[in-house]
Parts: sequence; structure tokens; C-alpha cells
Amino acid sequence: MTQRSFADLGVSGPLQRALRSENYTHPTPIQDQAIPQLLDGKDLLGIAQTGTGKTAAFALPILQYLFASRPGENIDAQRNDAGKGNSGGRHRRRAVPRALILAPTRELAIQIGESFRTYGRHLPLRHTVILGGVSQHSQVRALSGGVDILVATPGRLLDLVEQGHARLGQVSHLVLDEGDLMLDMGFLRDVRKIIAALPAKRQTMLFSATMPSDISRLAREILNDPVRVEVSPRTITVEKVDQRVFFVDTGNKRALLAHLLRDAGMSRVIVFTRTKRGASRLAMQLEKSGISTESIHGDKAQNARQSALARFRNGHARVLVATDVAARGIDISGVTHVVNYELPNIPESYVHRVGRTARAGAGGVALSFCDASERPFLRGIERVTKRPITVVENHPHRGSALPRQAASGGQDPRKSSPAGRAAHKSGTSKRRAASGFSGSNKRRTASNGNAPKRQGWSGERIATGGARSEGTSPSRTSPGGDASGGAGAHRRRRSRRRPPAA
Repeated sequence: MTQRSFADLGVSGPLQRALRSENYTHPTPIQDQAIPQLLDGKDLLGIAQTGTGKTAAFALPILQYLFASRPGENIDAQRNDAGKGNSGGRHRRRAVPRALILAPTRELAIQIGESFRTYGRHLPLRHTVILGGVSQHSQVRALSGGVDILVATPGRLLDLVEQGHARLGQVSHLVLDEGDLMLDMGFLRDVRKIIAALPAKRQTMLFSATMPSDISRLAREILNDPVRVEVSPRTITVEKVDQRVFFVDTGNKRALLAHLLRDAGMSRVIVFTRTKRGASRLAMQLEKSGISTESIHGDKAQNARQSALARFRNGHARVLVATDVAARGIDISGVTHVVNYELPNIPESYVHRVGRTARAGAGGVALSFCDASERPFLRGIERVTKRPITVVENHPHRGSALPRQAASGGQDPRKSSPAGRAAHKSGTSKRRAASGFSGSNKRRTASNGNAPKRQGWSGERIATGGARSEGTSPSRTSPGGDASGGAGAHRRRRSRRRPPAA
């Protein structure tokens, strides 16, 4: 079947010229399915990951509609005198936003704004980006000058709406991008408040990589008879990535990373950590080792984050250390490797991390470090991606306790045969006997058939140096408030447990 062009989808001439200048010749699957439906004015529910071309899927129809309907519409009759009353004597009317795009992260909002600038370069439409982490003065000034398209993060936009700087009464197009991440970051309440300020009659688009129950409920609330477009299931992105896992002790992870970075082929690397403090510390350590490194995370000011991304994008920094807040907001071509320095506890986050090195159909390499505490995360990731990750066993910092699964194809060798299971059971019994543990039946025999109550054992733990007192009965507390019942009480309890002399 012949692949359709953007002209076949109904995209107008000025937009086609902008696309050709970016060497976009054929639409991606989500663009092919979504653009005709959106040009017909339908609401849309899109299930797609970043890197599938979904920004153009909603940006092109919005730009085309706003350009075609611009005369006589979207004009605010109030004077824009910047708070100077009637001074100046000039009455000019300003555009208020007709399209609103909500994004969960600052980086993603900036990227969407850049996409609107790129695709709309031949159209007389204004757009601006509203986000936190920077002063609001320039953003207020941009809004007062008039905009057609507003890209925003929910928190800062809600602040400006409550201050009266942003008015949303004429929004005709609403896009919620990365809805599941919006939910994970706690923006759902802010999003609902923003939606309540919008006109009921509008075209609404909701995009999400996954569909948790809260996002499904929100979709039912805000979408009117939507078209559902689902592309790029969770396994597709990772299929194009060479995935490997290194079992390594926590203390050896940095040494292993430095060892791997000796490979000149790792020319543009994103390293993911779980915490902001961990990202800063790791970046500092790599920089001291002579590896040009930048870091981005939520505690950094927005200008510092943008500067770090710019240095990484233009090749001045070889390594970018990031937290998951940026996993869906980094669109940089040529990333050769992604390193999961710490495995994410949410399997879907792994998919989004890995997708940073498989942009626009390209391949890449994903390396994951897994210590003993992270093995459940690894199992969850393999369940979601439906494929095992290749284990690299020959490396200089191999973990002291390599999982049995790596040596037996996913099964404990002691339980892989009847003989092995019998030996395992026998060995367990011998270890219990050697350690003095003989099970509940023997405890009942030693106490004439009655197992000791829990609080008695709690008192014993306290007497042997512990600090717990949860199980001690109040009646056993000494007059001085000693939760252990005093040394005399402890001796009496010990004497009752002592067997009679022969």
C-alpha cells in the first residue's frame, strides 16, 4: 500500500512548506490516523509514547484551523493599556488564547512551543510558553501582548489565571499531553480547575502513554464522543533498543559506569537516577573524573536546566544525568546510550527512559545496573516489555551475589529437578536444626502443648538488649516505668522457662 503524504491528509500549503524544510516527507502512524479526524473537528483520545510524532499530530490541525478562522474571531474588546489607564490614548485590541496545550514538565512544554514555532513559521499566529521555575514577568508581558496559542504547565498557568493575567474564556482547542505523567506528578486537581474555566464547546485532545483508571475517568469527563487512536504499544519502542543488564553491588555502580565510559562509542549518553540528590552527586563525581557531564532535575532553576540541555545537545557535554521528571521531556537526536544507573520502580518509566535513544525509528543501546534490592524492579520491567534483558556477566565489577536466574535461565537450580528440590528441603531442615529453630510443634511440646503468648517473647527481646516494648503487658511494667518489667521480673520469667533438674 502506498504511504500517504501530508497533502493527502488535508494539510494546507503553508504547513507543508514548513514540514518540507524539516525534511518531513511522510506522516508517522499517529499523524496518519489523527490529523484527518482532528481536521474534521472530532475529539481524540491518543494512546502513544513520546517519539511517535504526536506533537505534529495535534499541532498541524490546530494551526490550520486557527489560521483559517482568524478574521473577526478571538478579539478581546477590552483596551490593553498595561495598567496605565487612558494614558497614551491608543486603544488596541489583543488576541486571547484560542488553543491551550497543557504539558506536565517544563522541558516538554518548551519542546511543544518550539514545534509550534517550526510548523507555523509561515502563518501569522502568535504563541507563548508558560512554565514555572522562572520569573513570571516576561510571561505576563507576552500574554498582555496577545497570543493565539498558549503552551503551559498546569501550576504556573493556574497561578496566572487566579491573578487575572491569563483568560481562557475563548479557548476552542484543548490538548492534554502525557496525561498519565500529569497524574503521577500530582497535577490532576490543577488540570480539573483549568478545565472548569474553559468554554464547554471546544475540541479536546488527550494523549497518554498508558491509561490508568484516573486518566480513563478524566477522558470520559472531558471528551465528547472521541475517536480513539492507539499506536506504538509499550513493546515497540524497546524492540529497537539493544538492552543489557549488569548485576552489580550498589557501591560499585559508579566504578562500573566509569569503566563503560572508556568506550569512545558512548559519545552521547543519558544516565538516569531515581533521586535529585543522586543525580547531582553522580554528575559531580563524573566531572571530577574528567568526563564532561551535566545534570537536570526538579531542584534546578529552569535557566540552568535549559543551559545543561543545550550543552548536551551541542556536544559540549558527553553525559547528561537526569531524573525521571525529564524522561518524557528530552527530545535530542543522536543519543547513543541510555544508562539506568538506578532501575525505576515503575516499569513504564523504564520504557520512557529507553525511548530517549530510539528517536524517530532509530536504534540505540540501553544499559541497566541492578543491585540486589532492584531485582523485583527488573522482573516487573521484563513482564511489561514481554522480553528478557540480556545479562552481561563478564565485567570487572560483577555483583557478589549474582541472581540464580542469570545462571539457570530464570529458575533456581536447586529447584529445577526433583533431586534438587529434595536436597534443598533437606538442607533447609538441617540449617533450622543447627540454628536451634525447631518449629512450632516442638515449641508446643516443650510447653505442654501451649505455645507461649506473643508478649512474653517481646519481653525477652527487650531483656536481651532490644529497645522494643510493643508487646509487653502493662501489668508487668515496674513502678519506675520500665517497660521490661524490671530485672527481677525478667529473672522470674527465665526461671519459669527453665526445665526441672534431673
